Amino acid sequence: MLEQGSKVRPRFERRLWTPNATAFGGRASRRRFYYEAFLPDPIAELDLQLPSDVATVVTHAETEVRALNERAPDLGALEVLARQLLRAEAVASSRIEGLEMSHRRLARAEFAPEVADRNARTVVRNVRAMERAVELGASTRRFGVGDVLKLHEALLRETDATIAGRIRTKQSWIGGREDTPLGAEFIPPPEDRVRPLLVDLCEFIQREDVPAIAQAAVAHSQFETIHPFADGNGRVGRCLIHVVLRRRGLAPRYIPPVSLVLATDQRSYVRGLTTYREYTSDAVASWIGLFAQAVRRSAQEAEGFAERIAQLQAEWRRRASVQRRGSAADRLITLLPAKPVLDIPRASQILEVVYEAARLAVEQLVRARILFPVTAKKHGRLYEARELFDLIDSFERELATPQGERRRARIAPRARPARRATAR
Repeated sequence: MLEQGSKVRPRFERRLWTPNATAFGGRASRRRFYYEAFLPDPIAELDLQLPSDVATVVTHAETEVRALNERAPDLGALEVLARQLLRAEAVASSRIEGLEMSHRRLARAEFAPEVADRNARTVVRNVRAMERAVELGASTRRFGVGDVLKLHEALLRETDATIAGRIRTKQSWIGGREDTPLGAEFIPPPEDRVRPLLVDLCEFIQREDVPAIAQAAVAHSQFETIHPFADGNGRVGRCLIHVVLRRRGLAPRYIPPVSLVLATDQRSYVRGLTTYREYTSDAVASWIGLFAQAVRRSAQEAEGFAERIAQLQAEWRRRASVQRRGSAADRLITLLPAKPVLDIPRASQILEVVYEAARLAVEQLVRARILFPVTAKKHGRLYEARELFDLIDSFERELATPQGERRRARIAPRARPARRATAR
């Protein structure tokens, strides 16, 4: 890592691309040429000295995350808020990769993944990977490369078992053609450099002498730069944010949906990651400042989201004329934000009551227009809490609008051109 104001030293490895002589795609696909793969700086012993303005933003972000975890309203079950924030984060993380998914569609896919479409199952797996990240973050044992592989395996085991949980064995690249790195927008380190870089990254994650927000920012951007997998790098990289914030004890209950804010301005996000790769103190501090601002805003908005959920539940109890705390209807209202799509057998299971008691509770909420039937059939009918989806959509619209503006930002990312390979 260079000192502030220092010139950037060359950090590329020149390699020869030798294509398959029988490859399809014309002469360009069979051309030999030299390309330059990027070599990240090691960070395990990074001496992170932040300018006062960036340090202040980091401190404010940590304060907001702590406040979210300490002051969020008691919703009757910790799972309620944690689950919704995790869903929001998973949807936003997938959206950054260009995969759109409504919360209603996701909830239905979670209820019955066997009948969900491919895209819905992909986002459900993203939720599972986020859950795994939270579990790993809560662990007190050392965090290593094997844990990173577990996150990737959870994400891709159902879509591509051949690469799930496995470090790439070939050179990868971002942008350009699929069959050759010629014209690529970014070429990460060669495959034989990946594992040592991941070991170095995990050593950095073990540290406790770096502010947690700054540590999460650097860990995320370093992972994206290493790009260790054939697919799923962005989503695993954002899972690492959860690992760091939970391991450091900053977010023991709720992790703010930072991806929702990062998704509001893809150009700034990609530009921040690109700037980080200069590996100067100024560049790293600039990225940490951008990241900390996103964390701060997501924590502030998440606390307001928690309050709105509590208000909605109070309104539901009023409309359903719930007279007794702890009744089946009361507990179902408590758990609905975590289980917004269900049938009567599932209600019976989560409430731990007999089928008839669950049926009566569901019917009570249907009469109060809290639950709405999804299908016309009576046997195996699904019900959903539509007002909850409206609330979540409103929350996302607010976060998708940059502060100080009225119009929503772009959701899909746009890659920033980087150094190109040169033909021989």
